Amino acid sequence: MTNALKFGWLSPVIGNRWSDYQPIAAWQDQHILPTALPHFDSLWIADHFYGFDAKTDPFLEAWTTLTWLAARHPNVELCHHVLGQGYRPPALTAKMAATLQVLSGGRFILGIGAGWREDEYAAYGYDFPKPSVRFAQLEEVITICRLMWTEAEPSFEGTHFRIAGASAPPLPNPVPRICIGASGEKIGLPLVGRLADMWNSFFRGDDDWNRRLGIVRATAEQAGRDPGSIEVTTTVERPLPETDEDSERLVEQLGHLADLGVQHFVMDFGNPKSTEHIHRFVEQVIGPLRR
Repeated sequence: MTNALKFGWLSPVIGNRWSDYQPIAAWQDQHILPTALPHFDSLWIADHFYGFDAKTDPFLEAWTTLTWLAARHPNVELCHHVLGQGYRPPALTAKMAATLQVLSGGRFILGIGAGWREDEYAAYGYDFPKPSVRFAQLEEVITICRLMWTEAEPSFEGTHFRIAGASAPPLPNPVPRICIGASGEKIGLPLVGRLADMWNSFFRGDDDWNRRLGIVRATAEQAGRDPGSIEVTTTVERPLPETDEDSERLVEQLGHLADLGVQHFVMDFGNPKSTEHIHRFVEQVIGPLRR
């Protein structure tokens, strides 16, 4: 393996019956993250407005929470997993991203996708057009962000959005990288290849992964980009290893994914109750994979 492998920690912003209805990210901030994050490269949180079991379960807003965590944990990269582009106006997204990039000392990654959870859009009064339109909107959002991060008074007239002299000082330097979450082979993955600095998706088998990664790389090459410049991330949902055998199996699993081109693992361990098994993961999984 290689020292270039990165590991991210996904901290749930939901609270439910398994966390005594306390938002898990807030509890982890006190009891888990101080132990875990010195060994991780990045911290990720989801962007939704309410939970999946009950709409009344606590669920923290993504921008507010990630900004708070940025101040609390100053040595990791920060990324949403991933923002729904339709939840906020694009110019506001660009301005918030620029601000967090400046305040965090250049650690922010704009994780963003086309949006998928139709019930949230309806509940909050947002339009939810068909996928092709949502991805076209996402492309315009990314264009607006990069203009507002690099130009003093940018303007843009698109099919879905416009800005006119939308200044967003101070301009971030460096500009945030953009991580697109997508899996669709016709629209989403080609967009990744054309525009993304990072790609996040779930693993659903070798053949599926190789095909989708191939689309990303081929589209990047067609756009005149270096396919190797796109950092490949995948999200792994599982508990922390509790035995040596668990660790060995996880090393084998993640090592195989690394052989398939994954460079950055976003680990979703759910709601661990103690730091005991974090040390096992660091020593028995991260250590061997980075050697």
